[in-house]
Amino acid sequence: MTAPGGQDPTGPVGVRPVGRPGVAADGAGPTGVGIGWRPEIAGFVAELPGLRFVEVVAEAVATAGPPPAGLAELAERGVTVVPHGVRLSLGGAEPVDPARVAHLAGVAELVGAPLVSEHIAFVRAGGLEAGHLLPLPRSREAVAAVVANVRRTQAELPVPIALEPVAALFDWPDDELDEAAFLTEILGATGALLLLDIANVYANARNRGTDPLDLLDRLPLERVAYAHVAGGAEQGGFYHDTHTDPVPPAVLDLIGALCARHRPPALLLERDGDWPPAPHLRAELDAIARACGYPVVT
Repeated sequence: MTAPGGQDPTGPVGVRPVGRPGVAADGAGPTGVGIGWRPEIAGFVAELPGLRFVEVVAEAVATAGPPPAGLAELAERGVTVVPHGVRLSLGGAEPVDPARVAHLAGVAELVGAPLVSEHIAFVRAGGLEAGHLLPLPRSREAVAAVVANVRRTQAELPVPIALEPVAALFDWPDDELDEAAFLTEILGATGALLLLDIANVYANARNRGTDPLDLLDRLPLERVAYAHVAGGAEQGGFYHDTHTDPVPPAVLDLIGALCARHRPPALLLERDGDWPPAPHLRAELDAIARACGYPVVT
């Protein structure tokens, strides 16, 4: 069975040659431990000797010229680069913007990516920009909207797409599905891969008063292309997925629980500000490697 965009959901193959370091054996995605590439830490990232892959915010890369210098150098040394979109609004009621899809496809081609990723969320409606990744009501109508937009996106992409559920501080009152059923229906209907943010799993369970292991037990973990890991903080009675705080021990423990069920091919540290000294970042990367059993990158 071939999904929209010519992708086989049972074994999508990206554009990189099979067996390249940092890419899964089937060519479908990255492997090992990686870090989100940001210009502010480009020098630090360039000096990680065992680095296998990085993720770059797709909207931060122009397609009219070469990739940013630091990113190009990583690609030249064999580090896999995965574009991560934040502006498609796959969960919006309106069709995805063709220009934004074309840009994501262009970035994938520019950096030779084996796949791209985006969020199951909406960021705009009626021409208004929210400035945030907003959670969807888990309804049949929302499933249909996401599936339609993912299929529109897949039709223009040169590589597979992995979908990331977001951290949410609230649930909509008209939810018809729980999170596991909602995600499984979307993945099944589109043939897309899953980008599992283990920090989001922790944040959502903590804020909802649920057990994060229940979600892990019901997700199709064999569809996980890679996983995000990030820090957060308690504020106003909620746990916020800040990306500016250290990864808490509970999230590292959850990595171990995930890997005991099905170890993802790759895990990536996200950090988007309030950068700590280099030894602290190295320690976080080492802690992730220990939790999942992959080689250290430092």
